[in-house]
Amino acid sequence: MTLASLIKIRTARSLATLLAISASLLLIACSSNPFYSSWKAPDAVPMQVSGSKVAAVVMMKGEGSRRAAEDALARELTARGATGIPLYVLLPDTAAENEDEVRRALENLDIEGLVVMRPVRTQTEVDSRPTSYGGPRYSALWGGYYGYGWGASWDMAVDVRTDTVVFVETLVYSLTQNKLVWGGQSKTTNPSNVDRLVHDTASKVAKELQRLGLIAQ
Repeated sequence: MTLASLIKIRTARSLATLLAISASLLLIACSSNPFYSSWKAPDAVPMQVSGSKVAAVVMMKGEGSRRAAEDALARELTARGATGIPLYVLLPDTAAENEDEVRRALENLDIEGLVVMRPVRTQTEVDSRPTSYGGPRYSALWGGYYGYGWGASWDMAVDVRTDTVVFVETLVYSLTQNKLVWGGQSKTTNPSNVDRLVHDTASKVAKELQRLGLIAQ
């Protein structure tokens, strides 16, 4: 075999390896995306977040829960450079469902953007995890598993865990254009409280907007 042939073979193998690695990285990137639905307006331009007045709206039942969630969302917006304001603070005497009154009030207050979060649904997932066989109980039959197995014969040797998954839809609107800029749906597993759910979702949204180039640097 000539030197030229060897070079061609090694080059082909290197290229195949590179393509395989690239494909693996692409699959990992796709699987790590927290959004199972993400949409960007085709003509959307980067938004100037710093200093912008943005209304925080959470569409959920229960006035107390809604206010707590809007407070949390407003904090997340402010932490990222905007001036986040809960809708209930902007309109303390107006029903949030009254579209005409809310629109007039927000336009009069020069609110530039609006972020809406809406819990879509929850579901329960059961996760069954096999026991690891690398532990000392399993390493030997005599003096190890045999006695343990009989002593725990009705134990199925699996860890069964029930998770509560909350699905949240988030929408980002430009009020100066009355236009949807971005929308997506994400899920959070076992959020401990409203603050944690909103923080988790807001962090995902911020990263997604940056990834899509929708936040001006």
